This record gives sequence, C-alpha cells and structure tokens, in this order.
Amino acid sequence: MYKRVTRADVARRAGVSETIVSYVVNNNRYVDKTKRKTVEDAIRELNYRPNNIARTLKGKDSNHILFIADQIDNEHFGKLMAEMDKYAYDKGNMVSLCANRNNNEFLSQIISNQYDGVIISSNSFTREYIQQLVAARLPVVLLRNREYGEINGVAIIGTGLYFGARDCVRHLAERGRRHILYLSQYSERSNFDTASDMRYRGFIEQMAECGIPILESNIIAGCRNAAEISEKLLVRLCKNKKADAIFGHNDFLACIGMKTAQKIGYKVPDDIAVIGFDNSNLSQYTTPTLSTVEIHRDAIARAAIEMLHQMIKKQTIPAPVSFPATLIPREST
Repeated sequence: MYKRVTRADVARRAGVSETIVSYVVNNNRYVDKTKRKTVEDAIRELNYRPNNIARTLKGKDSNHILFIADQIDNEHFGKLMAEMDKYAYDKGNMVSLCANRNNNEFLSQIISNQYDGVIISSNSFTREYIQQLVAARLPVVLLRNREYGEINGVAIIGTGLYFGARDCVRHLAERGRRHILYLSQYSERSNFDTASDMRYRGFIEQMAECGIPILESNIIAGCRNAAEISEKLLVRLCKNKKADAIFGHNDFLACIGMKTAQKIGYKVPDDIAVIGFDNSNLSQYTTPTLSTVEIHRDAIARAAIEMLHQMIKKQTIPAPVSFPATLIPREST
C-alpha cells in the first residue's frame, strides 16, 4: 500500500530533528551546510513533497488556485485553463478547473479547502456567493461574463463579450440580414442567458441600434441539451422562412444552427448566414468555415494570474482591466 512520505521520515533518514527538516524545506532559518545537504539528500532519496494542506493550517500559502466555470467540457474553458496554468506554474502555483455547482455545499468546500485564490468565469455563480468568498478573505478575480451590479472586494476583467456580440450583429446587418435568430446556451441546471449576460445584452442592444426588430420567436432558449436546440430551431425555420441569419452564443451552437438549416435545404451563406463566438478549432473545419469572434485568452489568463498574485502577495485589489474581442469573418457570412 502507498504511504505518503512525512517530514518525520526525512528526519529519521537524515539523522536530524523534524525542526531542522522544517527549516530546510521552508528555507526560513540558518542550517549548517553539512546538515542542510544531508536533509536535501534525504528529501531526494525519499521523494518527499511538503503537504500543502498542512502548510495552509500554519498560515502558509497552499500554492493552489481554483478556476470555476459553468461548462468545463467547453473548448473555450479548456484553452483558457491551459493559458492560466502556464502563467500560474511560472509563479509556483497549480490551477484546478472546477464546474460550478452553485449551492451552499459547493461554496463551503471552496472555503474549507483554503485555496490561495479563486478565478470565476461563470454566468450562474451568484453575486451573493462571490461576496461570501470575499468575506472569507479569499482573493477573487472575476471574468465579467455578465452584469453583477455593485460588487466589492474583487478584481474584474472585461473579456470583450459585449462588444464582440455587437460586432457580430453589425457584421450581419451590413450584409443585409434583418431576420436574425439567436441561439442561447443550453443548460441542464436552467442556467440560461438573461438580460445580464454580456453576449446576449450586446446582441439585443446592437439589434435595436440597427433598427432590427427583436421577436420572441427569434430567440431559441430554455433548452436542456443540444438536441432540444436543434429541434426548436427546426420548428422555427419550417414555420417562418424569413430567417436569414443565425447568431450562436458560442461556436458549437452556431454549428448546430448551420447543420440544422442545411438539413432542410438552406444554403449557407446564400440563404442564411451563420456566426458563432469563441473561435474554437471547430469553426475552421465546418463547411463552409464559420465566422466567429476571438477572445484574447492569453492576455486574459496572464492578467488573471497577475491580478490574483497581487492580491495574495500585496493584499491590494488591482484596478479593473478590459480586453477587446476580435471579429473573424469567414465563409459562413
């Protein structure tokens, strides 16, 4: 059976006290060179790793950051996580990606695990829960996916969702599209797009600015899975042939829209234009290739880790920062 190597094991192998081992591991006291080398040799031989949970109980950093997202199987979050991991590792931290459960037990587990900090990119994680993390003295960086109202004690990053969505609508309108369908994200937990969602808000406000009517029947929402999205869209396209564009909340939804329209004879982009969001790998390999919006994940990830590091080390809250999104026109529009 596997047994974790302890500080006591290292002390026995090196022939010193656990206190001396602690001094060497934490590098916070002078230790004779000979003893230090003996301890370091024992650490290597036993492959000893300090227990970070025990470190946090002694008031030391755990070197562990939690990243909370709504859909962790989404390619966007996987890519964002990879960028965060790169910058966090350079600072001696590890990052864990976790799906939001949005209940009191989940919140309690976050606090009790004593992470060094939390990064949140979630439409469903409530403002009240965020403030409870702050009250528990956890540094929090918030990626602004929706409008939270007044919120204190967190660092905020604008990721370009609002203006990216407006660019999508403007792009379609400039090509003469006047009957645009919006495919909202689906959710088994009923975490659907609302007026506070930055993409949906950008869509609605740019539609109004372009003078394009927004019909309730043109919003495909309230679905629990991809199949429901396709079924609802199919009914909508069959009932009303005026639809001339589809805007998906993300690339995957846009691809569902494209496939569904093509299934009943629509030609893309001649009969109906399709645009997505996130510039996933999928968007480059559809037929036709999918117009989309690029979120600058590298810059966002770097900023999130830097801001969290500042909150942890300097106990100060950085000023909000924002990054633009970039429209990438392709064959589907």
